[in-house]
Amino acid sequence: MNTDKQLLVQLFGESSEEEEEAEEQSESNICFWERFEEIRGLWICRDFLSPHHQSSLLSALQNEGWFSEASHNQVMRFGELPSWAMALSDSIHDAVLSCSIHVPTDLESCNGRRNELVSPFPSDLLWRQPLFDQLIANLYHPGEGICAHVDLMRFEDGIAIVSLESSCVMHFSQVEAEGGESSSSSSSANRKKIPVYLNPGSLILMSGEARYEWKHEINRNPGVQMWEGHELQQATRTSITLRKLRCVE
Repeated sequence: MNTDKQLLVQLFGESSEEEEEAEEQSESNICFWERFEEIRGLWICRDFLSPHHQSSLLSALQNEGWFSEASHNQVMRFGELPSWAMALSDSIHDAVLSCSIHVPTDLESCNGRRNELVSPFPSDLLWRQPLFDQLIANLYHPGEGICAHVDLMRFEDGIAIVSLESSCVMHFSQVEAEGGESSSSSSSANRKKIPVYLNPGSLILMSGEARYEWKHEINRNPGVQMWEGHELQQATRTSITLRKLRCVE
C-alpha cells in the first residue's frame, strides 16, 4: 500500500472496491490551488476532499459526539488532536507539497515572483512540528455565521479551514489601522469586501497578510449569500479550522 493510500485509510477508514476504484481515478488528478491577487497569502483548493471523504470526515465528527446536544455548536481542542485530525493535518501538508497552482497571471510574471508567493504555505510554516495543534469544529444551522474578525494573536501564522456540507460565501475586508485607513492602503477599492466561494470539500489557507491584515466573516442572513448573481440555498454547514498555538516564553 503506497503512502497516499495509507494516509487515506488512516483518515477515513477502508473503502469498498467501487470506492477504491473511484479514488484511484481521482488520485490521478492533482489538487489545484488558486490564489487571490487582492489578498496576499490567501489560497483555496476546491477539490481537497472527495464526496466520499467528506462523508467519512463528517462521520468521524459524529463519532466524537461533540454535537449530540442541540445547544452545542462549537468544540475546541488543544494540544494532542484526535487521530483523524492529525491525519487531516498530514493530508494538508501533502496537498501543499504536491500542489499544482493555478495562477491568474502570465507565466513570465509568475516566475519573477519570490517562491513564497507561489506556494500555498511558506516553507517555515509547512515544516514546523506539529503543523497544527489546535482544532475548532463548528456546526452552523441555516442563517448562522460568524462576524468579521482576525484570529487571536495567541495563534501563530498559518490557518487552515475545511468546509463541509452547505456551500457559502466568506467575505474578506482589510483591517483598518488607526485613523480609519486600511492597514496597507487608503484606497476605497482595497477596503471593499472580497467574496470567496467555499464549496463542500474545499480547503482554504491563510498566512501573512491574509492572516493578519484581513478580517474574514460569513453572513448567512437572507440576501447576503450571493454568488454569480444567484442566492445560495443555505443548509447545515460544518467547518474544521486548524491552527498552531504560539509558544510563550
